[in-house]
Amino acid sequence: MPASRRYFFVEQPIGAFVVNFVVNAGIAWALFRGLSAMPLWGDPSIAWDTLATSFILPILSVWIATPLVRRDLRHGKVQGGDATLPSWLPRGTFLRSVVFGLLGLVVVAPLAVLAFHLAGVTQVAMPGFIWVKALYAAALGAALAPGIAITAIATTPVA
Repeated sequence: MPASRRYFFVEQPIGAFVVNFVVNAGIAWALFRGLSAMPLWGDPSIAWDTLATSFILPILSVWIATPLVRRDLRHGKVQGGDATLPSWLPRGTFLRSVVFGLLGLVVVAPLAVLAFHLAGVTQVAMPGFIWVKALYAAALGAALAPGIAITAIATTPVA
């Protein structure tokens, strides 16, 4: 896969970063614009939003990116090469998306909430929270993008 490194480790993360930043800024604005600040704990809260984002974003990313990456493969923009799927990851798009979502929920979200807690954050004023949510989602999407793209190719049926 050396010829595809740029595709997997530059193009995919940059695209995911931009899309997730814009979409999640819009979501945060639409859902929370009436608040003066977002607390770390409670309902709504930074913690709950981080948990939801960490689960939902990977699922949607797999659903959206898989057909796009497979289209790029068919059109020769990227080569399949040695893309292999870890044995513990399901081949089907739906189950694979759930695994990515659970990894985000169980691994990434607790670390993000812990980082806020250890930094002494008790709340974030608006519109600061909109920026925080957008940047968190963008970073998470960019971090997941190479793995999602590689697994999309590894699970593409050979024609």
